[in-house]
Amino acid sequence: MLQAANNRGDSFQYVYAKLESPAAFEPFKNALTTNPRLNVKALRQSEYYAEQSTAVTTLIRKLGFLIATLMAVGAVFGALNTMYSAVSSRTREIATMRALGFGGWPVVASVMLEALLLALAGGLLGGGLAYFAFDGFHTATMNWQSFSQVTFAFAVTPELLGRGITWAALIGLAGGLFPAIRAARVPIATALRQL
Repeated sequence: MLQAANNRGDSFQYVYAKLESPAAFEPFKNALTTNPRLNVKALRQSEYYAEQSTAVTTLIRKLGFLIATLMAVGAVFGALNTMYSAVSSRTREIATMRALGFGGWPVVASVMLEALLLALAGGLLGGGLAYFAFDGFHTATMNWQSFSQVTFAFAVTPELLGRGITWAALIGLAGGLFPAIRAARVPIATALRQL
């Protein structure tokens, strides 16, 4: 793909050139760009389309990051609610463990481990659903820079799955921290009297 400007440098015309092999691109590009009579920019077709879709790509990434952040905050509050409920329903059992000689740290560790296991199970389930629903999914949108249609495919890679499961574990740990501390701090006598 050649992008050529006129003498004033304010408008562009595009020229497609089919070369004999991919290796011929660099000599072709050097021959054009070193010529002082030409004001051209030589790009591979993939580079051209990537350049044309930068605004759409940036918008999708920013919206995705915003939505992921809001969902992560909601997930932390969901984990907090779940773990506070789990701790309050087992207050007598936790107090019995403490009366038998278990300290605060084993109680904190057990609640945190439960939160981590629940978060990992949710992360694995969500990652699996995302992989089967969206891996290779093709969609299109309008490129407002050139008023052309841009198609792209989603790729759910193992790296993204790992990152998602890591975030799920961190969210679970953040959501389980305060209920775990609360469970360890409840006075034993008060907790044993609860129904």
